Amino acid sequence: MRILIVDDNPMNVTVVQEMLKRAGYRDVHSAPSAIELFQLLGLAEDGGEEPGSLHNESEYDLILLDMMMPRVDGIAACRAIQQIERLRDIPIIMVTAIGDSKKLAEALDAGAIDYVTKPINKIELLARIRSALRLKEEKDWHKDRDRRLREELQLAKEVQTAALPLPISESFIEVGAIYNPSEELAGDLYSWQRIDENRFGVAVIDAMGHGISSSLVCMFIASVLKDAMTNLIDSDRVVEELNRRALQLQFADQLIQYYYTALYMVVDLERGVLEYVNAGHPPGLIIRKDGRTERLGGGCAAIGIFEKLDISKYTVSIAPGDRIVLVTDGLIDAIDAPSEDRLDALFDRIQDLNGTHSPQEWASYLPGSDVQLERPDDQCLVWVDVKEARA
Repeated sequence: MRILIVDDNPMNVTVVQEMLKRAGYRDVHSAPSAIELFQLLGLAEDGGEEPGSLHNESEYDLILLDMMMPRVDGIAACRAIQQIERLRDIPIIMVTAIGDSKKLAEALDAGAIDYVTKPINKIELLARIRSALRLKEEKDWHKDRDRRLREELQLAKEVQTAALPLPISESFIEVGAIYNPSEELAGDLYSWQRIDENRFGVAVIDAMGHGISSSLVCMFIASVLKDAMTNLIDSDRVVEELNRRALQLQFADQLIQYYYTALYMVVDLERGVLEYVNAGHPPGLIIRKDGRTERLGGGCAAIGIFEKLDISKYTVSIAPGDRIVLVTDGLIDAIDAPSEDRLDALFDRIQDLNGTHSPQEWASYLPGSDVQLERPDDQCLVWVDVKEARA
């Protein structure tokens, strides 16, 4: 444990150093003024961060700071230290000969965690130091745990991103996505899979909540979905299998039930049809070559709630020049309009963009596209362009 004594009186420094050394504290340092304290901490004379400083918060575990010093007093020094993120968790014990309760309150408000009065009582000083160092150890433990958690969350984000499919661009079909994840781990998922020479399975899914649990549920869904799209193919059978597997998830807390909405469709280029099931998801949109639109609505309850889903499969015709658009509710909620009008407003904007921009250019014109925004929910848009029929 490294302790720093800051006092302009050399005798006071010597007395405190001796007390600490006899108590077993060997790594004890001193500074004769707040200005030298700033230099040791990598701060400028005015208390601001020194550019290019290589100092870090682990250098000192405790500061014993004299309240009355020339030029910069202890309260001002304490206040300056609290302004620096990397130094904020160093406990500061104020040492003072002043019995003024207002001054002591000001010192505590400035960031000191405790104080001792002169003449210093050895037993009292050591007890307060032990208390402060225990607090520092606890804060360091929490910071290290938070750092490791952030690293694991970042790794989970990267794994999620790596699991997303690459765009498809062929002479007869194009499939792509716009994806803006929230600050937390994603609860949205999109996937597509070539079923055979003429058919493609495409899905958009929105899992309940965010964070680690939703991320794990999404990864589970992704593995089930890939297998179901390849082997079961039909949209109603795929959704039925997703529901069956979702109900197999068991949680220690019986009050927690993870569910998700989904829109899964099979694009058949040879037959010129689109078959889909909507399980509690926002409608999709077909923009015809001539500008007319059609919504992919209807459907059943969300997946993972009921053991038996009353699944309805819908079939619509498609032709070269048609564009199919699927969205999640994070994109809808970002629209600045009354809640009941947001889906219409979003689809109106997509129709406007459809005539003037390619889907790859839509991202910067859609709501919530600003990278500076803290998004409360994931935003996802998937498009499928039918470019020409397969013989």
